[in-house]
Amino acid sequence: MDIQEHISLKPFNTFGVAAQARYYTRITEVQALKALVKDTTWQHHPRVVLGGGSNLLFVKNFDGLVIHMALGGITMVKEDRSQAWIKAGAGVNWHALVLHCIAQGYAGIENLSLIPGTVGAAPVQNIGAYGVELCDVFDSLEAMEISSGVVRTFSRADCAFAYRSSIFKNDLKGKYIILGVTLRLQKHPTFRIDYEAVRATLAAMNVSLLTVKAVSDAVIHIRQQKLPDPARLGNAGSFFKNPLLSLHQYTQLKEQHPDIPGYTQSEQIVKVPAAWLIEQCGWKGKRKGAVGVHDEHALVLVNYGE
Repeated sequence: MDIQEHISLKPFNTFGVAAQARYYTRITEVQALKALVKDTTWQHHPRVVLGGGSNLLFVKNFDGLVIHMALGGITMVKEDRSQAWIKAGAGVNWHALVLHCIAQGYAGIENLSLIPGTVGAAPVQNIGAYGVELCDVFDSLEAMEISSGVVRTFSRADCAFAYRSSIFKNDLKGKYIILGVTLRLQKHPTFRIDYEAVRATLAAMNVSLLTVKAVSDAVIHIRQQKLPDPARLGNAGSFFKNPLLSLHQYTQLKEQHPDIPGYTQSEQIVKVPAAWLIEQCGWKGKRKGAVGVHDEHALVLVNYGE
């Protein structure tokens, strides 16, 4: 365990904000994390757990301890004729895991290609894209209770997954650190290409035979077209949740704004694109100094400079 002082966090957050951490440590082994909770630096300072840095915004220097989770490793837990259980450390880059699974022919997360961040962060907000959510392929995770250092296994039911939410954003917020995640993937894929953008991109790519790689390539192409590269323009990807409205609420809005799009989630729930709402308010492309809303995607906040 190596605790450093006065470390720049600019390389560790996709907004590219040049904040400093009073203390910083990079965790590559579970035993180091267990030792850290007994250290005086941990016990006497504020703490923040850092993964890929794509879901946070530093607004000032952090006068505490930044714990950078870098637990690696991708392993096969077990398999049968139709399924494979794959475990990845919390510090594994999410897209790297997706590409690894595609290379092995395992299906289920190809729609989640190019989502920024780490495996450990993925269950916290139940990441999702193009009709697939993490909970669809989730088997279990291991997490350490901060107060005791005890490692606990969480099943899918334990995690209380919902739209961009889990128990780790609610009842257990700040109480556990995720160490690793196990996914249950399919050897015989059932493709999810409900989104018109995905189908249109596959057609434009002249894909005649669907494969997990073809779907992944289509999703990557769409994301690269829509979202700015954080290496070139600081951002944290899509920043806003799409509102879920009751059918009654949506009907009322439709009367006032006939052009409002909506996607039926159930008999009584309609999802409205936040991007459309923000654009109607005139915020797409709006800029104030170095801060702005991306001119091509209203869901993306960007850092134009410092």
